[in-house]
Amino acid sequence: MRASRNKKWLMTMRSASRWLPAVARTTGVILLTVLIVFAVFRATAPFLISSNLVRSGIERALSEWTGYRAQIEGDPTLDFWPTPRVTLNQVTIREPHKNGKVLGHVDSLSADFSLWSAIRGHARFHEFHFLRPILYIRRDENGLFDWTNEGRLSKAIEQAEATSGQGITIRKDQDADIGMLTIEDGSVEMVDERSGNTYKMNGVNADISWPRLSRPMSAVILARFNDQDIKLNFDSTQPLLFFAGKSVDAKASFSSSLISWAYAGNASISDLSTLSGNLQLNVPNVPSFLAWSGQRLPAADTLKNVSLNADVAAIEHGVRFDNLSFKVNDSAASGVMDLTYTAAGKPKFSGTLAFDQMNLNPFLAAFSMRLAAETAINALLNGNPLQRLDLDLRLSSNKAALGPFQFDNIGASLLVAGGKAKFDIGDSGFESGSLTAHLEVAPGDFDGGGKLQISIRNADFGGLFARLKLPGPLPLTSSGSLDLSLSTTRPIWVATLSDVAGQMHFRSAAGSFRQFDISTFRSQAAEKAFFRMSDIGDAAFDFDSINVDATFAKGSAEVQNATIAGRNETITLNGVVPFRTNGLALSGAIEATSPSDADELPMLPFFLGGSWPNPVVSPVTTLLQKPQPVQQ
Repeated sequence: MRASRNKKWLMTMRSASRWLPAVARTTGVILLTVLIVFAVFRATAPFLISSNLVRSGIERALSEWTGYRAQIEGDPTLDFWPTPRVTLNQVTIREPHKNGKVLGHVDSLSADFSLWSAIRGHARFHEFHFLRPILYIRRDENGLFDWTNEGRLSKAIEQAEATSGQGITIRKDQDADIGMLTIEDGSVEMVDERSGNTYKMNGVNADISWPRLSRPMSAVILARFNDQDIKLNFDSTQPLLFFAGKSVDAKASFSSSLISWAYAGNASISDLSTLSGNLQLNVPNVPSFLAWSGQRLPAADTLKNVSLNADVAAIEHGVRFDNLSFKVNDSAASGVMDLTYTAAGKPKFSGTLAFDQMNLNPFLAAFSMRLAAETAINALLNGNPLQRLDLDLRLSSNKAALGPFQFDNIGASLLVAGGKAKFDIGDSGFESGSLTAHLEVAPGDFDGGGKLQISIRNADFGGLFARLKLPGPLPLTSSGSLDLSLSTTRPIWVATLSDVAGQMHFRSAAGSFRQFDISTFRSQAAEKAFFRMSDIGDAAFDFDSINVDATFAKGSAEVQNATIAGRNETITLNGVVPFRTNGLALSGAIEATSPSDADELPMLPFFLGGSWPNPVVSPVTTLLQKPQPVQQ
């Protein structure tokens, strides 16, 4: 059996040995003939091809592509190895009429061309390289780029239609080979008629892969914008439809040292009505980014970095950010947000955001409107966000901070609309109690003043005072309540304490008044006309309750009724507390809590003056005491 297989194999090899040499000889002759024809063709090509033909051909090609008039000032240079290539210098694209506006200029343009077509008198070009091009682009009110003027590219854009898949179809006579477009050290100047802005980029270096007009396009662009290096990537299977302002599936990313973003999904350059995809954004240094982009934001120094990831989709008059997760500084949040436009064209952000922890300083600092006097009039133009946009946000957080104050399970809302801004804390845990607050900036482009209302219930003010390390005699109580109402008619950004008016009511349950020995107070009052509070700070005064009523006006608080009721004695205070000088001017009295103890604990009036935390006490009985006559 094995001998039979070997015999067949030997017969096969003998048969092949007879015809293989003939095939090899024939193949060698054919290859040699092709090489000789190719060499002769390349050697004679410079004599067969006219440089004027190539020059006029590329002028005609550029004119046909753009729909404008192409002019070439320099003489063309032809190379035939390794591929036929033409180089042209000083190429200018103008509007077709006489003295037409310059739309673009290229120091040097080179392109591959078909040698066979050139010999037959037809120049066809591909694989373009642009050295130091300058483009002037206009984006019209509809968001479309008007750089082509009924040229081949413009007609292809107009006639392109989507196929059932992700491709496009155009007429065969409109389709054409492009290949790779390379841009070296270019510049772009774009006038956006929709926004009225002019954008300039220089140092543009790009590789654009576009095999044919009907095929997908991929672009990588490096440039310098506002003194920052940027990189832009763009990929689309339907580029002609994209340039026509239609919605197509695309991928785009932008990166620099100040901001980076990436988008994948449906997109259109003309409107957002069909937007649907995923967006990732990262701003590692918010103040530097705002300075680079020319924007101004109150309290921007409190923002360090911002990042987000969201599914974006078009809604009526705007865009929705669904499955939104973002991070501000060290605070992470999730939720849903809508960006819409009012009937007047004003942008509006609305939605619900849940934070794991939140810093309230940026929200409240935005209400301070830190605008210089000379920019207040032009705030709308100079970038104040509370005047340029509307907000309707609901915020929640497990933990929140406002300076040294801590909040638990906070629920808040931020509303900016119609020239009025409101920030409400509907419910929050505060120092083992609860807090509600309302901050409002009055109408009148935010220059009509504002008001603040705070209500605190059953909070541990004693623990708060101790944690803040406030000096001087203060009440230590585990349960206190505060109602505070303040307002000003001055613009918020220029208002001072002298411009604030309002009222306060504070009450607390039992506790102790630290650094206040009431027995020593009485003994010092009996012996001295003046003594300091520090002289009676060896012990604390236990009390059953505190009630304080005060009003605020012209930079001072007027204490109308302050009562500190102890088991045996009660302290009452009335007077003025100027904010700016940190001073006190209070009249007070110590008397028995029970009238039956009045004989044992007679009333002791006194005056409290000086500066906190160590004012001077002047017993009124000592001041009014008449001097005794000298005994002879």
